Amino acid sequence: MASLGNCICMMDEGVDRLGEALPGLPADKAKLSRLMLMVGSRMQEELEHTLKPYRLNHSEFLTLMILYSSPDGSSTPGELCDYTSQGATNMTRIGNALVGRGLVVRAASEQDRRRVRMGITPSGRRFVQKMLPTLFPRLSAMFDGFGENDRRQLGRLLRKLADNLDRLDEEIDR
Repeated sequence: MASLGNCICMMDEGVDRLGEALPGLPADKAKLSRLMLMVGSRMQEELEHTLKPYRLNHSEFLTLMILYSSPDGSSTPGELCDYTSQGATNMTRIGNALVGRGLVVRAASEQDRRRVRMGITPSGRRFVQKMLPTLFPRLSAMFDGFGENDRRQLGRLLRKLADNLDRLDEEIDR
């Protein structure tokens, strides 16, 4: 597998050639966009690799983290779909996998018996408390050389980009 650094160099060269062929190409924005996708993909691969010993994939991990961190340890499948960017069918599969392992339960909502709520079990809480700290060293290693100001600025800029993407979605919805 080619290193991420080599792939980034190839991308830079390719976008530069595109810029020569297509005047007006916003090359710096194209490079940033592609760079974020490449880094994001590599971070996804890293997370999947780290989760493999725990027999979790990213969407199951994210669902479990959302339930663990929610005030009452529960949520509806619809809310979980929104928070995890998963469809209803995939959320059913995720729920089935987590329920099958005893990490999550499904129950009728106390407010509306027609609605289902998913909640983390005591076993699920213990699992998270044991598993999550093992992820910290590699997460920290990803940000080696980033000072507190670097991390804060990166977070601020990514949130700014997220706001712009939300505005694009609003324009499409009109």
